[in-house]
Amino acid sequence: MEQPSGHEQNADQIAYWNGPSGQRWADRHSVQERLLGPIAEVLISRAKPKPGERVIDVGCGSGATTVAFAKAVAPNGFALGLDVSDPMLSQARATAPKGLPLEFVLADATVHPFEPASFDLLASRFGVMFFADPVASFTNLRRALKPSGRLVFACWREPKENPWMMTPLMAVYKHVPKMPPVGPDEPGPFAFASEERVMRILKGAGFVDVAMEPHNLAMDIAIGGGLEAAVDSSLQIGPASRALQGHPPETYEAAKASIREVLAPFLKGQSVALQGAIWIVSAKAA
Repeated sequence: MEQPSGHEQNADQIAYWNGPSGQRWADRHSVQERLLGPIAEVLISRAKPKPGERVIDVGCGSGATTVAFAKAVAPNGFALGLDVSDPMLSQARATAPKGLPLEFVLADATVHPFEPASFDLLASRFGVMFFADPVASFTNLRRALKPSGRLVFACWREPKENPWMMTPLMAVYKHVPKMPPVGPDEPGPFAFASEERVMRILKGAGFVDVAMEPHNLAMDIAIGGGLEAAVDSSLQIGPASRALQGHPPETYEAAKASIREVLAPFLKGQSVALQGAIWIVSAKAA
């Protein structure tokens, strides 16, 4: 498996997304896209890609957002999907429709040598919260934008505002010790939850007219598959999954039962919907 050369401080993240966790995301790409697809729709509606534009999709994962951007800017535009995860990019290359103006590149956005002032739009759905040095990373990305270029990305708000992730995790914590707290400046899913921090990072990287729009939505973690599908989803992806890593089978089964118990009241038909909360962040290059 290939791993990109990258900023030395991003080494842990590169290893993580090229290990079992990255492979799990790749294997579940179609299921995860059904869960996160509505967020892609919000992102793209705010980004307003136009035919002929050139787009960078940072942390593109298995490529669904890159494909959507490529369709929007075709036939004369171009979408570049960038990620550090070889398993997910392999999935992206295998599943992207042929004939679209796109390319997937295995690279670390912090140090990738983009052609200066060559893109109109920098976008991301949950792909920018994992930089060890986000000011340096966004500075490098801003250089790739034309002076008229713009930035739009989605990131998670506070954990307490995202019970679709935290409710299963609290059930798991009945059986395992709590994971060490993540520092406010450390990479992770909630690293951009603070409005003040995001503003400081983007302005420090040279962006202007930074704006943050809160957006709430229902996250059906069953993806229409019923209670057992919701339990399985919680155990495969997200903080509950990470908390259970390395624990014995009996602990796993006990935690699974607790997740089932806590999610059961949310079952309506074949859906298990809990609240999700994101920021849609926008800015201009100059």
